[in-house]
Amino acid sequence: MPTKETTLFAPATGKVIKIEEVKDPVFGSKMMGDGFAVQPIESEVYSPVSGVVTSVFETKHAIGLLADNGAEVLVHMGLDTVQMTDQAFDVFVKEGDHIEQGTKIAEADWEKVRAAGKGTTVVVVFTNSAAIDQFKLEKTGATTVNTTVGTITI
Repeated sequence: MPTKETTLFAPATGKVIKIEEVKDPVFGSKMMGDGFAVQPIESEVYSPVSGVVTSVFETKHAIGLLADNGAEVLVHMGLDTVQMTDQAFDVFVKEGDHIEQGTKIAEADWEKVRAAGKGTTVVVVFTNSAAIDQFKLEKTGATTVNTTVGTITI
């Protein structure tokens, strides 16, 4: 089977960091898989890949995607935000939607997140690690939404 490489785009405007720099033991230790993160400076969150929405978490803090190349991508908004009782996220997609890279998938109220004492980092993690041949993060630092940050090959 030929390898399937897809380009990854920044899901938010801000600062791209390596997943190891995420201040969360589950993500930072790659327990859920490899990936990258953005420390956002704007509220909008966009899809880093084209694919199908496989899940929208009840708390709306995370969205699962199956990229067109087969990568399972979790876009997780904020750190420890699953515990938030005050809804801080508006989601604009639903399970089963096929979306293009760059589609606005959510908007976050980062003030509410900060007020709850939670982190605002947007984490992009690949949850089917065994199927991934290579992940390359090619850009870190300041970025704008929909800027190429790397590639993932299945």
